[in-house]
Amino acid sequence: MADEKTQVRFGILGCAEIARKVCRAINLSPNSILHAISSRSIEKAKQFVVKNSLPESVKVYGSYEEVLDDPFVEAVYVPLPTSLHLKWAVLAAEKKKHVLLEKPTALNVGELDRILDACESNGVQFMDGSMWYHHPRTAKMKEFVSDTKLFGQVKTIYSSSSYFPPQEFFENNIRTKADLDCFGALGDAGWYCIGAILWAMNYKLPTTVTALPATTHNSNGVIMSTTAALHWEQEGTTATFYCSFLSHETMDVSVLGSKGSFHVEDLIIPYEESSASFNFTSGAAFVDLHIGWNMKEQEVQVQNELPQEALMVKEFSRLVRGIKDFKIRPDKMWGDISRTSQVVLDAVKSSVDSGIDHTYLSRSIHVKLPRLLTTYFSMC
Repeated sequence: MADEKTQVRFGILGCAEIARKVCRAINLSPNSILHAISSRSIEKAKQFVVKNSLPESVKVYGSYEEVLDDPFVEAVYVPLPTSLHLKWAVLAAEKKKHVLLEKPTALNVGELDRILDACESNGVQFMDGSMWYHHPRTAKMKEFVSDTKLFGQVKTIYSSSSYFPPQEFFENNIRTKADLDCFGALGDAGWYCIGAILWAMNYKLPTTVTALPATTHNSNGVIMSTTAALHWEQEGTTATFYCSFLSHETMDVSVLGSKGSFHVEDLIIPYEESSASFNFTSGAAFVDLHIGWNMKEQEVQVQNELPQEALMVKEFSRLVRGIKDFKIRPDKMWGDISRTSQVVLDAVKSSVDSGIDHTYLSRSIHVKLPRLLTTYFSMC
């Protein structure tokens, strides 16, 4: 049984569907506990408590301000519409609450910078809600990609994230409303594709970003489907990704190197909670007369002690506890990772809006994180 005195006490701003998953993750993680849930409607917050069988000890509030004013809340999870992130993340930081912010993090990198500045100036931890980073499979894949003898240099990357929701989604979901989330499928599904591509490139920003033709918008002007290409001039590396609300479910990432390649089909949500796998080859070639191959793909299976979302909460809570108990400075790595994704997200959106022009990314905004990332992912 975990010691409640050492558990990080969470408050949740809003009762979005994803909050149910993170609520469960907070309770599964050994170093965190759910202290409060809130909604703009007290009745909705009460319904959330009942639906998720939360204990009576959880405080129920009818406003987000009440959570931020609760002195026992140490950290907040913010699953609000993207257009509300700036206001509530900054207010949370100013109230000295650590911020676990749902993706996409902001409407643009300027807003995200204001959030990160608020977190830094108030000494609180920031992290976005991308769960796959925290699965031990991710660390295992990084080992393979980083092995120059087995994998070589990254040459090209492909990623897709898509699903085809019911008609009600297109009529009512915040992801289809321009005033709530202007990115649509690009921000919801494309965020994962962009994150996976940047992860494979050690978070070096590409030289150019180009949205390809045939982007689909709804009647509100929100992106329902798009494809984009990224290019790293110095490395000669390219990447493409497809994100959509109009296609069958996919969560794929393929990375091709000069000596090897790997592929994962379920990056965002593993097929199973307790384990996940990826396939790789190294040194593959045709046999004589080109009638077959000299090897088959190898499958690597990785077990995990907790679901990846609980591992995310566990890592976030570990950082929070270090700040509180040992006066350790907040880990800026997670904000830097979010920022690189936001920069590319903005660039794709700019390319779409400008009629498929190239968007050139200034070298001045490159973020170099290989050492930090290698250190973290080797610990997963």
